[in-house]
Amino acid sequence: MASLLHSRLPLSHNHSLSNSCQSFPCHPPGRSKRSTQRLLEERSYDSKRTLICQSGIDEVTFIEPPGSKEAKAELIGSLKLKLLSAVSGLNRGLAASDDDLKKADEAAKELESCAGAVDLAADLDKLQGRWKLIYSSAFSSRTLGGSRPGPPTGRLLPITLGQVFQRIDVLSKDFDNIVELELGAPWPFPPVEATATLAHKFELIGSSMIKIVFEKTTVKTTGNLSQLPPLEVPRIPDQFRPPSNTGSGEFEVTYIDSDTRVTRGDRGELRVFVIS
Repeated sequence: MASLLHSRLPLSHNHSLSNSCQSFPCHPPGRSKRSTQRLLEERSYDSKRTLICQSGIDEVTFIEPPGSKEAKAELIGSLKLKLLSAVSGLNRGLAASDDDLKKADEAAKELESCAGAVDLAADLDKLQGRWKLIYSSAFSSRTLGGSRPGPPTGRLLPITLGQVFQRIDVLSKDFDNIVELELGAPWPFPPVEATATLAHKFELIGSSMIKIVFEKTTVKTTGNLSQLPPLEVPRIPDQFRPPSNTGSGEFEVTYIDSDTRVTRGDRGELRVFVIS
């Protein structure tokens, strides 16, 4: 009796089609099993991934299986950790050897390739905040200007470089480079601690390129001389400025997430920042 009742239960076409799609490969009308299998193989991302087939009456769609996004996020996290490990202990690049520079660049390229292109036009807020510089390939040249003209960090001018930050405001388009410095003084005077703020305005070019235009430099003493007012350094007139120092520059954001940012400058400089 139970089998008789079961045989009389109505089965809709949609219900049977849905069940068959979950248990067996889908074959849209007019397409053989062999051609459907070949299409599945052509549409697969690689040999280690599979595709889930969802069938309707007139079409077949393919979606990425659950878990693949999580796997990619895990891989990106691993490559980011590899980059951060490669640049750690290099004193922001000042202590980097040629081998260190190569390892950091290779680790950055792996992360950039896996994460894909950056689109700041769709989410400019990712730039917002105070970012701490943890590595610059240009600092290996032993000057504070990197590949650009800058004061040396050796005996000719006793400057000790402290922390370096970028403060970015996406609403006002302010882009400030903040550098902590310790200036040597003749004995018996103690070193002078100061913070230099190089103020810029920025604009987004395309989806990931940033252009900054210099406005002014302000120096504020800290430590024992913190009571002194800030000093604005006069800007060099354009006619006396070296051709290599135009007051503006461009760099590309090649990777960014909630706490890490990687950029490449217009002179090949690789920089790594973490949110501060």
